[in-house]
Amino acid sequence: MATSAKYGSWKSPISSTLASSYSSSFLRAAFELQTDGSSLFWTEIRPTEKGRSVVVRRSEDGRIEDVTPANQSARTMAHDPGMAAYLVSENVVYFSNFSDQRVYKQVVGDPSEPVTPELGDVRYTDADIDVKRYRIICLREDHRIPEAQAKCDLVGIDIDGRKEPTSLVSGNDYFTSPRISPDGSQLAWITWNNPWLEAFGCELWLGNVAADGSIYGGRRIAGGLEESVTQPRWSPDGVLHFISDISGWWNIYCWKNGQVERVLEMKAEFTEPPAVLKSSTYVFLPDNRIFCTYLQNTIWHLALIDRTTRMLAKIECEYNGGAYLAVDEKYAYFVGSTRTKPDAIVRYDFRSGCLEAIYSPIKIDIDPGYYSPGEAVDFPTNYNKMAHAIFYPPKNKDYTGNPGELPPLIVNAHGGPTGERSVSFDLDKQYWTSRGFAYLDVNYGGSCGYGREYRMRLDGQWGVVDVDDCINGALHMAKIGRVDRDRLLIRGASAGGYTTMATVAFRKRVYKAAAAHFGLSDLERMKVETHEYGTDRFVGSYPEKRDLYIERSPLYSSDKISTPIIIFQGLQDMIVRRDQAEFMVQALRKNKVPFAFVGFEDEKHGFRKSVNKKKALDAELYFYSKMLKLELLEPVEEVKIENLETPLVYP
Repeated sequence: MATSAKYGSWKSPISSTLASSYSSSFLRAAFELQTDGSSLFWTEIRPTEKGRSVVVRRSEDGRIEDVTPANQSARTMAHDPGMAAYLVSENVVYFSNFSDQRVYKQVVGDPSEPVTPELGDVRYTDADIDVKRYRIICLREDHRIPEAQAKCDLVGIDIDGRKEPTSLVSGNDYFTSPRISPDGSQLAWITWNNPWLEAFGCELWLGNVAADGSIYGGRRIAGGLEESVTQPRWSPDGVLHFISDISGWWNIYCWKNGQVERVLEMKAEFTEPPAVLKSSTYVFLPDNRIFCTYLQNTIWHLALIDRTTRMLAKIECEYNGGAYLAVDEKYAYFVGSTRTKPDAIVRYDFRSGCLEAIYSPIKIDIDPGYYSPGEAVDFPTNYNKMAHAIFYPPKNKDYTGNPGELPPLIVNAHGGPTGERSVSFDLDKQYWTSRGFAYLDVNYGGSCGYGREYRMRLDGQWGVVDVDDCINGALHMAKIGRVDRDRLLIRGASAGGYTTMATVAFRKRVYKAAAAHFGLSDLERMKVETHEYGTDRFVGSYPEKRDLYIERSPLYSSDKISTPIIIFQGLQDMIVRRDQAEFMVQALRKNKVPFAFVGFEDEKHGFRKSVNKKKALDAELYFYSKMLKLELLEPVEEVKIENLETPLVYP
């Protein structure tokens, strides 16, 4: 018999300790699946090992072992920290080591050895193997001039470390995805320049590889200012494939006989956001088919495409598949979850059609009665348009809300800001819903997953469209009677942290409280100090549009904030630097707004250590409980709240 208790106060077996023991999503904890013969490799983030990233191998006999030496971490700080940090070929792993950012070579089972020199702040990522020339080709970022934008180029690295890395392609602001053809004669890559943004427009180039390994005859074969291309990939028979949104949706194309051909056209997205390096949402099977995953209405579906007939056959299964597909001669692999089961590596026998979960680092045994399945929601927003979200109602088999009561709603603004949220199992969300909170993941205008037109809504409108959609999503859920209008909360991390602070700075009397995790408060400072790409498209050309940077920076409107807010910040963060939080804290203290600040001396961008993740979850719950006047049935560690004596201004 369920006990009646106030929403938001319930006890839950999904503790902060449990939730913080794993990364928030296995798609970021065990990703970049790669195969090498009969072995499968991936990387794991280990919150209980101070956030260390480890390359792991599963042998054909099912034996699982760590590959990365205990004193190293396979994590790069290039492009988007942590992604595309390793490559495996012929039982040899090449990886960027976090402490010095050098590339190391490691024969599985042996010690590692560096293959790039000590040059200071030079970073490597997104590698491919050039077997013919005994080298790897990857993206290099040179950050040795602190006040300048990093210099990017594609380089060749001798895999024995006997030669200095050789620059192969340069001249543009950004490069990703160097992919060499099976016969070693051609190299494909993605490139773009400021103020372009790869999610809005970038180019696919193809060059010839000379006998000495240099690249010549490079030419653009797809992409441009109004076309986003990603994931160049060679089929076993040497045909270059890629994903383009020229039709309005990210679909699969190929370059054949000197021209672009459509493999398949659907109103669906066959890729994650292009900023996700080494993403692999399609792979080639030995039988001339493509194994792929595509996103429609917040769900990642699995499918097979016949390369001859170019027909798609959907694979009916319970798994919500995502990026990082891999394949060997017998099986295809992907990382997926169900609505009530944690993420796992799933093996697909493409001959029999059988699916089997073969590994998950998330070891939990909790009754499904504590899990809330997500449901897609469409809601009206400004200018007679529709926006999208995923709603998770409160769920706990031991409790029900008090009679006549509606639950408080946590609105989550994702990062990116062109990221997306799909329906998937996530312990962080279940931490909240099992305590009696409703949870709304808002895919605001600009999010990937809904076609190019939807994605382009954020062009020049960051701090406007995202704010409006988060508010309209919350009000819609209240209007249809699913949540309490007087108990709305908003949270977000990184770009979502900016949206959170912008919402409470620019739009009053909507939310009872807010939580910003390593979010931007000063867009101009970020533009000047970190040269973050994309802001020219999201906000406007700088310094010509400096007024917009000031207008949309929460810091400069902090005197208007009346919503209580808790701010979390990694004090070693070099993407959203600590002063972004510290200046906001000073303004809130002066403005007498109830607030809390939690800083982590040993964290960068995104919290990786379990002790810190636990503290952040508990602190956020405690803060909400005080702002909502909740008596928690399961007390958590307190956090200092300043200005708590200030009368709260409620919606």
